[in-house]
Amino acid sequence: MLELRNLPFDPNSNAVVSKEACDYHHGKHHQTYVNNYNNLTKDSELANASLYDVRGSAQGWLFNNAAQVYNHDFYWDCIAKKSDKSSELEAALKSDFKDFKAEFINSATTLFGAGWTWLVYNPNTSKLEIKNTSNAATPVTDGLVPLLLVDVWEHAYYIDSRNARPAYLEKFYENINWDFVSVAYEWAKKEGLKSVKFYIDELHPVASGCCGGGCGCSH
Repeated sequence: MLELRNLPFDPNSNAVVSKEACDYHHGKHHQTYVNNYNNLTKDSELANASLYDVRGSAQGWLFNNAAQVYNHDFYWDCIAKKSDKSSELEAALKSDFKDFKAEFINSATTLFGAGWTWLVYNPNTSKLEIKNTSNAATPVTDGLVPLLLVDVWEHAYYIDSRNARPAYLEKFYENINWDFVSVAYEWAKKEGLKSVKFYIDELHPVASGCCGGGCGCSH
């Protein structure tokens, strides 16, 4: 069974989201996805399966809840603290985008309805890309490795910013945990999609144990 991860920051002092927003977003929405996942997999051959494997093979309601557990896990790490980019990531962003901030925020602002905006690494091209996904979808399904994620479901920002999604996105961008993104980029280049599995297995280890911590997934 999965357990709701603890927030990787103090909700009383986070620069992106308020304590009240965390109480609802983490304590209710994220918790519900974990509960749904457990209810859907208990007493089945998936009960002790890796969340990474279930997310990769599931469809419908099970996929939605498995993916939303992962999506939210990743989002919290992206806003855990304000930190700086590595020089390697900085160079890649300048190489692959004309103006990454403007392009990322515009993509997230114009995403219609509920969904997510991601910075991903494409192992096939060794390039960085911006991708939008709707509802619970994740670019991992398309073989892309997530590096940065912003939640643009209304429940992510409505308590703090009401309907002003652009204001929320500006606050998000100014407080990104670039250290987390930089390490994700480093491991994406080394391990590709395996780095996603390492990350998920460390947060939600299966009964046989996770990767053991030697893979760098502690980012």
